[in-house]
Amino acid sequence: MKPNTMSAGKLFAGILFSLGSLTALPSHAGINLDIDVAPPAPREEVVPPPREGYVWAPGYYNWNGHQHVWVQGHFIRNKPGRHYVADTWEQRDGHYHHNPGHWER
Repeated sequence: MKPNTMSAGKLFAGILFSLGSLTALPSHAGINLDIDVAPPAPREEVVPPPREGYVWAPGYYNWNGHQHVWVQGHFIRNKPGRHYVADTWEQRDGHYHHNPGHWER
């Protein structure tokens, strides 16, 4: 039997073609993951005084593949003409779905 081999050039061309096709994906493409474990109640945070040019993104629980982990709130640079929508969890058909924080017009 002849071993199945691929030249380095063909392999490199295939990788480049695959990477090039990723640029056609919309910028909001992502993976949706629903889990069976409800997040704990949000922690209380002490929000620091406002900072010019920034908005406060409140803390939230993120799923790390094994458990919920707390992500501290933080300032993010303001985007004029948009408002920030914080991370949330919602229950869907007995599962929990994370909606990442994002900007809206």
